[in-house]
Amino acid sequence: MTSTTSLAAALPALQPDDPGARLLLFGVRQMGAHGLYDACAAQAFLMAFGREFRRPLMLLRALMSDMSSAAEGPIQIAPWCCPRMTGAEATLLAVLGRAAGNPETAHMLLADLLGKRDAGGVLATAHALAGAFADLGLPLGGD
Repeated sequence: MTSTTSLAAALPALQPDDPGARLLLFGVRQMGAHGLYDACAAQAFLMAFGREFRRPLMLLRALMSDMSSAAEGPIQIAPWCCPRMTGAEATLLAVLGRAAGNPETAHMLLADLLGKRDAGGVLATAHALAGAFADLGLPLGGD
């Protein structure tokens, strides 16, 4: 296996062009690597959302905590500077993009990501986070 093939297997997706999804991915990576109270993630949310940054930041912290508690195994994340995404990161963005418009698919993807049959509690947090991004002008996409 060449190094290019192994890189493509470990990081199968490109980062999205959508600014909301990129901000969310940055926050996930920073909090995953440095903890829920990472100052760089908080600064990025402050710069993106202005005075209203607390709601999406707190909901991302809640989602990260919920996922950490519920996951049956590790969820792989890439370093913040990596232009590609892991399969888990791509799945999480897909879940957040579908949480409002297609909750059944979002639940199935999230349950698969967490290794759980029922991911309803974590999905509720994901739905609230996606709503916060949309309310503040950075919708996370959808179907």
